[in-house]
Amino acid sequence: MRKPIILSLMFCVAGCGGGGDEKRERPTPLVTIGPAVAHQFSDRYVAVGTANANEQVSVRAPVTERITQLGFSDGDYVKQGQMLAVLAQGQETASLASAQARAREAEQQLSRVSELYRRGFATNASLDAQTASATAAKAQANEARASIGDRVVRAPFSGQVSLRRISVGAVVSAGDEIAAVSDLSAIKLDFTIPETMLSNVQVGQVITAKASAYPDYVASGKIIAIDPVINPQTRTATLRAVLPNRNALLKPGMLLSVTIESKTRIAAAVPELSLVREGETSFVYTVGSDLKAKRTPVKTGARDGNLVEVIEGLNVGDRIVTEGVVKLSDGATVRTGKAKPGGTPEKAR
Repeated sequence: MRKPIILSLMFCVAGCGGGGDEKRERPTPLVTIGPAVAHQFSDRYVAVGTANANEQVSVRAPVTERITQLGFSDGDYVKQGQMLAVLAQGQETASLASAQARAREAEQQLSRVSELYRRGFATNASLDAQTASATAAKAQANEARASIGDRVVRAPFSGQVSLRRISVGAVVSAGDEIAAVSDLSAIKLDFTIPETMLSNVQVGQVITAKASAYPDYVASGKIIAIDPVINPQTRTATLRAVLPNRNALLKPGMLLSVTIESKTRIAAAVPELSLVREGETSFVYTVGSDLKAKRTPVKTGARDGNLVEVIEGLNVGDRIVTEGVVKLSDGATVRTGKAKPGGTPEKAR
């Protein structure tokens, strides 16, 4: 009795499953279509450079002497000609007073000899001798005055001074640093590029720079010089740019990231998501009035954000599939819908 029951169940199962051989028709792919747009591209190169002050000098003691006065504090802003330090000048002051006294005496004696010469009571030789004596006395006074001037150290230009490392009463030797003065109104930025890039840069070209200390601050400047000598070891050229230094944010010695843009151009551009890559080949799907997708090979170039430059294969205005390319094959019919805020097309109505 069991065998007939089992056979009946097998026939029933086979009969019920017969409808599974029917194939379901795939729905038409839903995609987003947009035009290839015109966009400005440029070749971009990023380098690393070192910031230098617009002008910087180490002000040093001209003679060995004791410091009697200082005219700056740590990090002060000083003006050109402002006194930074005064060195002891007692002996020089006495020498100046003595030289000035001799100069006055020589001038008086010259006046008397000149008067006698005018009256005919003095010879040319005596007048010449006294004139030379007066000139020598003036020279000695000027020398003593210059010696005092050397003991007053002044700022050669306006800028910020370094941290103070000397004090009043300290004895400095000739050549010892008193202060470092830096003009931070602008920054000279030195950086290197490969020699193969020399054709893409020129004096006057605009560059941008960023410091890791101020990630939101982008400084813009211009290239002012290109070193005419290539480094034979690294095959690089050194460039110098000048950047305005707003509020003296950038400091000498900082490491800056430099961006150079060249060969600016307007070209057809497509979204990154519209590109399909197979090895070294890239293509997009163009869509005609019949809503059929056509696989179109393209040659790509630079990138700017999510846009990719198309050098060959497309023209500005050509309709392409911007989203949904993974669903497509060459010649497939598509349907379109509006794009949601998240970037996926809404269901067509």
